[in-house]
Amino acid sequence: MLRNTPPFRADHVGSLLRPQELRDARAKRERGEIRTEQLKAIEDRAIKDVIAKEEAIGLKGVTDGEYRREFWHIDFLAALDGVESYMADHGIKFQGGETKPKALRVTGKIGFSGHPMIEHFKFLKEHTKNTPKMTIPSPSVLHFRGGRKAVPESIYRTMDEFYRDLGAAYRKAVRAFSDAGCRYLQIDETNLAYLCDPEQRQMLRDRGDDPDKLPLVYAEMINMAISDRPADMVITMHLCRGNFRSLWIAQGGYEPVAEILFNKINANGYFMEYDSERAGGFEPLRFVPKNKTVVLGLVTSKTGTLETRDHLKRRLEDAAKYVDLEQLCLSPQCGFASTEEGNVLAEGEQWAKLSLIVEIANEVWGKS
Repeated sequence: MLRNTPPFRADHVGSLLRPQELRDARAKRERGEIRTEQLKAIEDRAIKDVIAKEEAIGLKGVTDGEYRREFWHIDFLAALDGVESYMADHGIKFQGGETKPKALRVTGKIGFSGHPMIEHFKFLKEHTKNTPKMTIPSPSVLHFRGGRKAVPESIYRTMDEFYRDLGAAYRKAVRAFSDAGCRYLQIDETNLAYLCDPEQRQMLRDRGDDPDKLPLVYAEMINMAISDRPADMVITMHLCRGNFRSLWIAQGGYEPVAEILFNKINANGYFMEYDSERAGGFEPLRFVPKNKTVVLGLVTSKTGTLETRDHLKRRLEDAAKYVDLEQLCLSPQCGFASTEEGNVLAEGEQWAKLSLIVEIANEVWGKS
């Protein structure tokens, strides 16, 4: 059966490889060789082009490729009241490398008094005839990476106060996107997947956090964040285990968080990484209630190797043993460029993967 509301049978997480012209322009702006207005004009042109490509291959949910961002998360969070980005001693460590040394810290009471990404969404909406999709990081991201060290006690005496203000700021942000016409919003929630990794859980214990309690803390924050959305606004969550230059951070199946993920969080759907053994089996999908949708990330964004039709269809059949096929959709396991550097594959390979997803979805659920 076809789906006329998001998430769609053929969908994608959001970020796309930046074209060379855009990469060059961002580098020039960083060196002071062009003005902000000149960079914006190049971004606008590149976003119009990528929207046209998404529409041309048959994607119903369209993003701006996150072309205006440096990081998938820092750009959004640093624009909240009381949060700033800064150059740290090191970047986020992945298996085999690390990002630029940029991090976040709390400098005052957290709030929301407007955000540049509202205008980014409006531009997207104005230039697509399909469903514009906005992606933002989960509120948990501001806590998980820095922990208490990034939240001064002089500002927040208790972490409960911090969680409350952060959830309330997100609630205003979600409402602002809604008021701008957004009806398809994705919250990128990497940390619930990280909480399935024994090494990540030990890291949290070592710094004084309780990995058994955090899933519920994060669930309550997310629920607060989306509590003021209109009834026709679809909220999805994306889960992955790290994505930077085709590298990864965590591993482990979803079992430790599945019940909270699917039954405590008031999202409509879930984009779930399932492109490798690091994500475990499909068994946790047995917790998915009948009114929710799972978008299976069976196509990897980390390499250019194109999956076979038979492989993807077999994987869909395997997943359908635990949740009805009508509750499933298909996508890449993550974005193609969670940071501006992008993953290690060519643009042509990216588009071949997205086109294959559309073709498989049409074959499995019917042509749109």
